[in-house]
Amino acid sequence: MDLGKFISEGKKSIAQYRPPLSYELVGRRYNFLMDDGYDYQLNFIDEKTLEWGWKGETGKAEYLCAKGDETTFLLTYALEGRELRENHTWVIDLEQWLVTRIVSIVGENPRYPFVIKPKYEFGMIEREGVPYSVYPRHGFTSDMVGNVVQWNYGMMETVHIYYCTDFYRITYPPENEATRTINEAVESLPSSDEPTAYIKIKDGIYLFSLTKSNSEKLLGDRMQLRSNTMCMLQNYRRVYQVGRTFGTDTRSGEVKSLHLMFGAFGRIRTGEEKFEKFLSDPNPFLV
Repeated sequence: MDLGKFISEGKKSIAQYRPPLSYELVGRRYNFLMDDGYDYQLNFIDEKTLEWGWKGETGKAEYLCAKGDETTFLLTYALEGRELRENHTWVIDLEQWLVTRIVSIVGENPRYPFVIKPKYEFGMIEREGVPYSVYPRHGFTSDMVGNVVQWNYGMMETVHIYYCTDFYRITYPPENEATRTINEAVESLPSSDEPTAYIKIKDGIYLFSLTKSNSEKLLGDRMQLRSNTMCMLQNYRRVYQVGRTFGTDTRSGEVKSLHLMFGAFGRIRTGEEKFEKFLSDPNPFLV
């Protein structure tokens, strides 16, 4: 018997280790008090649809939601009917009643139309009897700097080098023959450095956000998977992550929107000599 027939197509991708989607927020309404002064409303109608309100606009969207731990949710959806494709991603932290928002828009850069530059904002969740306060907040962090982590997505593995607060590097396990050709493609670039954001959610829980920007500018349609943003809610108590990717896929020859959630299990590889140079090499994209 071919046991592979039981595996759905979605499980033959980086979504293989994604946990079941979470529907715990169905029926709930939240008002997020954001530090940029524009509060944001979410109403979870059912297991697929939510209503949002922001800056005087309202709309409906199909959403995906997964949990990083028992009280922390990663939520993603695309705004419908926009001239430019727009994604909103949230970390909803019901332990500390805090939120982080990431807005990603495709098409804002006229020279590089697939390049995305995410925007980050922080806030708190409104509760009856609890006034707005300036702190505490999720926030940008250097906690992860100096670490090397190998992530297994099922269909592939990657090694992330978190070497500074604004960039990361990627390579593929040198002992894995299946990824040697991918390494060769990465090595055709001056470096694999890409812009990132590291955000502390709570002790042991971090949001790592990367954008394929330099590779998009240099390789263009040779990339096929274009300037995607990937937001990963990483739980280092379990060395596990849930994430979402948003961007553009041109592998079929057509321009298609890419938006899905995934999961991965990790292995700490900090201190291994074979990865040390990735922590110290200069970034060729910067003066």
